[in-house]
Amino acid sequence: MTDSVLDRFLRYVVIDTQSDAKSKTQPSTEKQKVLGRLLVEELLAIGLSDAHLDEHGYVYATIPSNTTKQVPVICFCSHMDTAPDFSGTGVKPQIVKNYQGGDIRLPGDPEQVIRVDEHPELLNQIGNDIVTTDGTTLLGADDKAGIAEIVAAAEFLVNNPDIEHGTIRILFTTDEEIGRGVDKVDLTKLGAEFGYTVDGETAGTIEDETFSADGVEISIKGVAIHPGFAFGKMENAIKIAGTIIDRLPKEIAPETTKDREGFIHPTDLSGSMEKASLGFIIRDFTEQGLAEKEALLERITKEVLAAYPGSSFSFNVKEQYRNMKAVLDHHPQVVENAIEAIRRAGMQPVRGSIRGGTDGSRLSFMGLPAANLFAGGHAFHSPLEWVSRQDMEKAVKTLVELAKVWAERA
Repeated sequence: MTDSVLDRFLRYVVIDTQSDAKSKTQPSTEKQKVLGRLLVEELLAIGLSDAHLDEHGYVYATIPSNTTKQVPVICFCSHMDTAPDFSGTGVKPQIVKNYQGGDIRLPGDPEQVIRVDEHPELLNQIGNDIVTTDGTTLLGADDKAGIAEIVAAAEFLVNNPDIEHGTIRILFTTDEEIGRGVDKVDLTKLGAEFGYTVDGETAGTIEDETFSADGVEISIKGVAIHPGFAFGKMENAIKIAGTIIDRLPKEIAPETTKDREGFIHPTDLSGSMEKASLGFIIRDFTEQGLAEKEALLERITKEVLAAYPGSSFSFNVKEQYRNMKAVLDHHPQVVENAIEAIRRAGMQPVRGSIRGGTDGSRLSFMGLPAANLFAGGHAFHSPLEWVSRQDMEKAVKTLVELAKVWAERA
């Protein structure tokens, strides 16, 4: 099991699977299917005879029940794509064996340093084997660590039939990083009652709460005229857009908020003198907080536009996902069983909240209550991303124990 999870992880991360928000297809990039086909081969090789890749790039497989008990069908889920935020091409994983503390300078770009004061979890990794990149790409532990852990756990369960468990469904999704991870998931085919995304960070963590999230698009129509004849007439859409951004409260931004504080975050700006568009993401743990931030943004927009009587705007809100806690609170056994599994795997369980979302957010509201388990990775979406072999092994053990707990408590 030790070699299995690390070896699998190292195989997976060298496959470029970045998703592309500009693409209209599902999956957004065909290269995600390269990993998908490899995973199908590996799942078939360990004995999961129904493993297959569907037309949307999803991988489905089943670990059959080996008990006569009526155990709820559970799903283990991770995503195959990596974030577009930083290059995922040509990943060169490095292993710092028997880490003895101190900062880790990455060989491909010596300016990239994983510093202990910025990554305090390294203090808990003394003697462990740390996997990083060479500093020129992201690693892809988000979420190939989760995939490797699920496959390793599946192999362990298949090879140890004395471990009693119910039916376990495996789902590997595409395009999670661009918000489309479960758009095409067939829940009827999946046939699971409860689920776990293996997509978290620090070992021992179980998360049952996410942000609620909306996107906002503001379109501005200004007044365009030749600059030489613009006096008293021109209303530059680019300047209007810039004024809106400048008016955003500094204390309600990602860089100034933490814990359970939400934010307003501009993510896109384009335009000309005549037309401009602004894209925002709005995040909060409550729907009331979400609505208040959207109302604030709309009020700022109206106040700015009041100074430009010849211009107009549209303000469109699009729901992205909602806090999965609203669903999971009705199914406490999902978290309770995970807490027990983490404890049996030798860790002190930590219940947390995600300043973001997972496939589990949307799966929960689609009818599959799903909490989020740790995968062990850190510094996601950056060249400083890292994970330890030992934490991946702890995740594998947690999944095995989780299968046992559900069977015992059936």
